[in-house]
Amino acid sequence: MLNRVRKSRNEGFTIIEVMIVLAIAGLIILVVLLAVPALQRNGRNTAIKNDAAAIAGGVSEFASNNDGGLPTKNGSSQAGSAVTLKDANGTAATAKVQASTTVNFGADKTATSVTPNAGELTVTFGTKCGAPANNGTQYTIVVSGRATSVVYAIETAGASQAKCLDT
Repeated sequence: MLNRVRKSRNEGFTIIEVMIVLAIAGLIILVVLLAVPALQRNGRNTAIKNDAAAIAGGVSEFASNNDGGLPTKNGSSQAGSAVTLKDANGTAATAKVQASTTVNFGADKTATSVTPNAGELTVTFGTKCGAPANNGTQYTIVVSGRATSVVYAIETAGASQAKCLDT
């Protein structure tokens, strides 16, 4: 009798066991595929925030070295990952940004709305941050003698959202 039971036992997995393993593997792959774009987006958002803070720090350094004076649009430039902030007298401060970040210099001391693109910073000397506009895709900047606004966009699940940083 014992021999008969041993002979009737089959080796291997049943179709139900295989289907359960495949379903679990599919769920794991689905979770990973859904998480990767969000992680990439968070990384890009962190990088652009750090770049905005670096520019604001460079402007603050320039102002403290020049008796509160601000750099000028025409004197400032970007080459690779270094942004040089200068005025007409040639004094300078440097800010390091990601090589993929584009720094645009807005018109000095002009109140306007800025619509930033992903991966871009708009620096406007002689202005400060106002309020978000156009459902958060733009930022209003207003004239302010000794401030500088840095406007950038962060990515959200639906679209980009404008953010502004004052110095």
